Amino acid sequence: MSSLPATSEFTGRRRVRDWIGDRLLLLLTAGASLAAVVLIGLIAYKIIRGAHLAFTSFGLSFIRSSSWDVNHKVFGALPGIYGTAVTSLIALVIATPLALAIALFLSELAPRWARVFVGSLVETLAAIPSVVLGLWGILVLGPLAANHLEPWLNRWFGWLQIFSGAPSSSGLLVAGLILAIMVLPIIASICRELFLNVPSELEEGALALGATRWEMVRGVVLSSSRPGIAAAMILGLGRALGEAIAVAQVIGAGWTIPHSLFQPGDTLASKIVEEFAGYSTFLQLSSLFYLAGILLAIGLVTNLFAQFIVRRFDVYRTESS
Repeated sequence: MSSLPATSEFTGRRRVRDWIGDRLLLLLTAGASLAAVVLIGLIAYKIIRGAHLAFTSFGLSFIRSSSWDVNHKVFGALPGIYGTAVTSLIALVIATPLALAIALFLSELAPRWARVFVGSLVETLAAIPSVVLGLWGILVLGPLAANHLEPWLNRWFGWLQIFSGAPSSSGLLVAGLILAIMVLPIIASICRELFLNVPSELEEGALALGATRWEMVRGVVLSSSRPGIAAAMILGLGRALGEAIAVAQVIGAGWTIPHSLFQPGDTLASKIVEEFAGYSTFLQLSSLFYLAGILLAIGLVTNLFAQFIVRRFDVYRTESS
C-alpha cells in the first residue's frame, strides 16, 4: 500500500512530460510548415516586386509578345513559354516509358543482384550535376543527334514540319533529350517504389487465375499505381520546367518560335540564366523577373493539376473497390 503514492507521483510526472512533449511536437511541426509557407511567400513577393516595372510597362501583352529588343526596350515572353513547353514535353514523352520499363524490370523481373546494381546506377544518374550533363550534351549528345538522330528523323518524318530543316548539334530536340536524361531517374525511382509496394497477394492471385505476367503487370501493378505514376510524371515535369544550366548549354539561345525541333530556341529558365548577370537596363532586369514570375505560376498550376489527378484517381479507385 505504501508504494501507491510513489506510483501516483510517477504517473503524474509522466503525464506532464507527455503534455509538454505533445505541445512541443505541435509547435515544431506547425513552425516548420509555417516556415515553408513564409518562404514561398517571400520568394513570390520578391519576384512580383522585381517584375513590377515590366508589368506596368507591358501588362499581359508581355505573355503573347515575341520581341526581345534591349535597344528599343521591347520585351516579350512567348518564345520562352513555347520553348519551355516543347522541351518539357519532349522530355516526358521520352523519359516516361523508359522510366516505367526500368521500374518494372527492377521490381518484377530482375534478379536480386541486378536490382541492387542497376537501381544504384539509376539513382546515381540523378546526382550528376546539370552543368556536367550540359557539357556532355555539347561534346557527345549534340554531335550524335546532328550526325545520326536528326538525319534519320528527317529522312523518315521530314514531311512533318517539326522534323524538317538542316540537322544541328544545338536546338530544342537536343535540349529535350538532355531534360529526358535528367527526368528519367526521378520517375524511375518513384515508380519502382510504387511497384514494390503493390501487395504480393494481388500479383500472386492474378497469376493463379491464369493471367500472364504482362496481364498481371497491366491489370494489377500499373492499375493500382496510376495515382503515383501521375505524381511521378508531374515531379519530373517540374524538374524539366525549372532546369536552366544544362538547357542553356545545348538549346542554342535563339529567342524565336522555331517551326523545327532542330532549330535553336530558348526556355524561360535558360533566358534568365543567359542575361541576368549582364543586363543593361532596369526594364530588362524587370522583364527577367517577369519571366521568373511566369515560370513560378506555371509550376504552381502544374502542382495543383497533379494534386487534382491524384485525387481523381484515388476517388475512382475507391469507388471501384
